[in-house]
Amino acid sequence: MSHFYVFNGKKIKQAVFIGVAVVFAAGIVYSERGNMAVFSSGGPAAIYNVKTEKKQIALTFDISWGETRTAPILDVLEQKGVKNATFFLSSPWSKSHPDIVNRIAKTGYEIGSHGHKHVNYSSLADEEIRKQIQTADGVLKELTGKSPNLIRMPNGDFDKRVLGIADQLGYKVIQWDTDSLDWKNPGAETIISRVVSKAHPGDIVLLHASDSSKQTHEALPAIIDQLKSKGYEFVTVSELMKQAQAENKAVEEQSFKQVY
Repeated sequence: MSHFYVFNGKKIKQAVFIGVAVVFAAGIVYSERGNMAVFSSGGPAAIYNVKTEKKQIALTFDISWGETRTAPILDVLEQKGVKNATFFLSSPWSKSHPDIVNRIAKTGYEIGSHGHKHVNYSSLADEEIRKQIQTADGVLKELTGKSPNLIRMPNGDFDKRVLGIADQLGYKVIQWDTDSLDWKNPGAETIISRVVSKAHPGDIVLLHASDSSKQTHEALPAIIDQLKSKGYEFVTVSELMKQAQAENKAVEEQSFKQVY
């Protein structure tokens, strides 16, 4: 006996379309599975900038070695009336230069950790990562009287393990959104142009106060003047984060009111 099947053209089209869509979606999920794991895990993350409507910006300075560049930078900040900035200090340097650390602290600038050994922490075992962070914490607490709660990893290097361990130890990992590249010593004008042109509300600016950065103190006065002329207020990283949290809370409260 012969069998004849009658197919509905419209239903065939629908079936084909659905099948293609399923395959396409599966492909996206497969290709993005690593990103989805990162963003859906809800784990700690590094902070590059904060979302704020206010023209606030954080100047940050990394110091890991040397003794001739920090004082001129502190002089410029004081002369220009910049009362808020964040310094990330490595513990070996801090131990060797307690007088400069004391000046930074007494002036009222925020002090964060720049770790202990200047190596890529992502290359270390978990226990060694913990040891590096805790060693630096102990040195900075001894010198300043309190433990920092911000850390910028040496070379800005980290992975998910580093983020997790830092979080367990009570630290926020701070990166940057505007890199001055001052360590390359490209000339004061180039440093000025790079920072001022890239600056934006909620920005975290990376600068250096180590001896390898020979032109930062020369560029800093113009950076400060030009950012001020654009209406920027200088704040610490912690103040920037608090401002973002306050604005987010206001938005959430406003949204709640609109629902009812």
